[in-house]
Amino acid sequence: MLTALSALAVAGVTAVGGITTAVIGRRQPRGQRRRDDFTAVTDRMEREITRQGERIDELEAETERDRERITAQDFAIRYLAGWARSLVGYMRAQHLEPPPPPQPVPDEVQPYLHDLTP
Repeated sequence: MLTALSALAVAGVTAVGGITTAVIGRRQPRGQRRRDDFTAVTDRMEREITRQGERIDELEAETERDRERITAQDFAIRYLAGWARSLVGYMRAQHLEPPPPPQPVPDEVQPYLHDLTP
């Protein structure tokens, strides 16, 4: 009888050990999965940061192109305004009256044409 009880105790300890091993073994893949999720999220964040950095570089280049274009347009407008002013001056020197502007100048344009008014 003692042998049967000791065999039962050994079987119980073995069963508890098997259950413990199964529980611990089951938990490890979840922990590994969490680490894999963290790696995936980190990789995705790195790709997004890289993409946003490239987009910022593109926007900065586009802004620089726009700034250069606006500067060139400003120069062209100032050149044409000076040319129109010299033509008006030439006509007045010849005692001719220059023609009136074809239409009223819009209010939005007035601040930029300060050197056109006689």
